[in-house]
Amino acid sequence: MENISYFTVLTLTEPKAANTDKHIYFALSLILYILIILLNLILIVTILLEKALHEPMYIFLCNLCINGLFGTAGFYPKFLSDLLCDTYVISYVGCSVQAFVIYASVMCECTTLTVMSYDRYVAICRPLDYHSIMTNDTLVKLLLLSWIFPALSMSAAIVLSNRLPLCGSHIDKLYCDNWSIVKLSCESTIINNIYGFIIILAYFCLVVFIACSYFKLIAACIKSIESKNKFMHTCVPHFLSLINFTVALLFDTMYTRYGSRDFPQGLQNFLVLEFLIIPPIFNPVIYGLKLAEVRKRALGVFIKSK
Repeated sequence: MENISYFTVLTLTEPKAANTDKHIYFALSLILYILIILLNLILIVTILLEKALHEPMYIFLCNLCINGLFGTAGFYPKFLSDLLCDTYVISYVGCSVQAFVIYASVMCECTTLTVMSYDRYVAICRPLDYHSIMTNDTLVKLLLLSWIFPALSMSAAIVLSNRLPLCGSHIDKLYCDNWSIVKLSCESTIINNIYGFIIILAYFCLVVFIACSYFKLIAACIKSIESKNKFMHTCVPHFLSLINFTVALLFDTMYTRYGSRDFPQGLQNFLVLEFLIIPPIFNPVIYGLKLAEVRKRALGVFIKSK
């Protein structure tokens, strides 16, 4: 017990690169972050300004883009500052906040994709009842659910991890996550592990719900050409986003739970950053390209601004 300490400052993993390479990393990361902000803001502003897009499907898409900005804000400013100043330290409180922002965003993306799948299920499988089911009240409740459940889930995880005294101060990642903090503990983490499995199970159930909704959507599309066309135009982007999100989260889980120092540095960085790079860019691009209504309105807003 004499080795137990209460660290107020933690260190993050430093990218193994020469100083010249770090300047390149900084430039590329800054360009990437600006691109993420621009792409997501274009869709958000377009959907908010165009009354024709004030429908549940587009409002959920807007929510997905807002969440993308929220999650990346938890990583890129700190990472860019570390690269610029060549310092890779963070306060314990700051580490908890960063873990909350990043992983609450991950959970929010999952819940948002879930409510989007429900919206598409009602629109295609029960088209006559769509407007009576997806009322403004229902829309608000689903939006609140997509944010409140992740926020409560991560808040409880942070509280459980903050009660643990630490025997180390180094986070083996480029950013903080709750599991990395828990691994530094000197005491038993069984409560944290049980809670973690409960959360994983809860979100796995959401994935099962999405899968079941798609099975029903595909079955409905087989019977109707109109449903097939609607599926191809509105569900394919959602399906691609779901695959992209699942792969990204799988990479992060693989590294966090089973990461090895034997992995090449480049592979390690890709595993931990994939879901902070690909989904925030992929979502606005795939929806902007695939959904003709969004693409047309976005171009109209841009032309008007000229």
